[in-house]
Amino acid sequence: MALIREDREVKTMQADTKVAPSDLQFIPLAVPEIRGNEWQYVKECLDTGWVSSVGSYVERLEKMVATQAGTKYAVATASGTSALHVSLLVAGVQPEDEVLVSTLTFIAPVNAIRYAGAFPVFIDAEPDYWQIDPARILEFIETDCDTISGVLRNRHTGRRVSAIVPVHILGHPVDMNPILEIARKYDLKVIEDSTEALGSAYRSKSPGSLGDIGCFSFNGNKIITTGGGGMIVTDREDWARKAKYLTTQAKDDPIEYVHGEIGFNYRMTNVLAAIGCAQMEQLQQYVANKRKIAGRYDHELARVRGLELMKQASWAESTYWLYTILVNPDEFGMSSRELLKELDVQKIQTRPLWQPIHLSPAYTDKLRVSLPRAEDLASRALSLPCSVGLSESDQNRVISAILEAAS
Repeated sequence: MALIREDREVKTMQADTKVAPSDLQFIPLAVPEIRGNEWQYVKECLDTGWVSSVGSYVERLEKMVATQAGTKYAVATASGTSALHVSLLVAGVQPEDEVLVSTLTFIAPVNAIRYAGAFPVFIDAEPDYWQIDPARILEFIETDCDTISGVLRNRHTGRRVSAIVPVHILGHPVDMNPILEIARKYDLKVIEDSTEALGSAYRSKSPGSLGDIGCFSFNGNKIITTGGGGMIVTDREDWARKAKYLTTQAKDDPIEYVHGEIGFNYRMTNVLAAIGCAQMEQLQQYVANKRKIAGRYDHELARVRGLELMKQASWAESTYWLYTILVNPDEFGMSSRELLKELDVQKIQTRPLWQPIHLSPAYTDKLRVSLPRAEDLASRALSLPCSVGLSESDQNRVISAILEAAS
């Protein structure tokens, strides 16, 4: 009887939302939510003339993010990628080093490794939460590396292995304790890309505060946004000072314009920081909204054969930044890309995960050829609309469209 009742509910939901595609409103994947003091704070910047990289909102945003991350210091940057680049330099990554990094990620952290003159070593994902796999990190070190005069080196290339960049993807933290244990044993620095995990928790601690230094991006589709911008967080005062120095053109004498080394114009403007402050004031509510949206998807899609839903580890509190499903084509009846096209007809935007970076034409000099878990996840994954402001009626449409495709 329960199955009959569920079938009736599905048909009723489909019937209630059956509208000609030309009459439907577009449902985007993830868009910014502007609902707080953004206009007021930006107006203050414009009224006072403090619109560039100097102004009270930059320092205020730094303090807010440091508090959220649980670190002593934060340095605002022009983007998440610039935050990653400078963090690698501050952590001591040198040209010709190798850095272990997630292959299942947006390309930014890998590009930042190359900006520093170092080379990425791609690490596969684990199957449960889709994060970088600590066991594969250890396997690479024990199988492919030697410690020579106290320095870990890749025995195939002779390069020094100096750091690990775990990327917390989709709002769920990486299992950091085993990674930190490996890093301590082999004297490796840990630079966290915590962009997608702002507001999440790992064993009651915030991503960004777990390694040696952490980074965030505030791009338009992130859980909070400044339009563009990023942040470096750390407990080390010397590293924070160095990061500020490098992001502001490495200026030693601001009057005579003396520069001690090559720096970067990686500063965040006061206007963007003002938006960020207003957004940070809403962070807890935004996270609550994301979790509510994820809970509803979990409840409605759990009975659909051929779909694997996101999991949350017992040691984690996810923000579900992008609610993502895995589609088994044999059981569901179509592939993730075919489902994407079906939903697109209904004006519902969905998105696959990133091409694993070890397969990217931009990285043909990759050191690892086959990383099967990341490849499988990327082939089956599809992220569903989950904007902070996603309405219940729009979520109904998404769910109904998936149930119709499944039937």
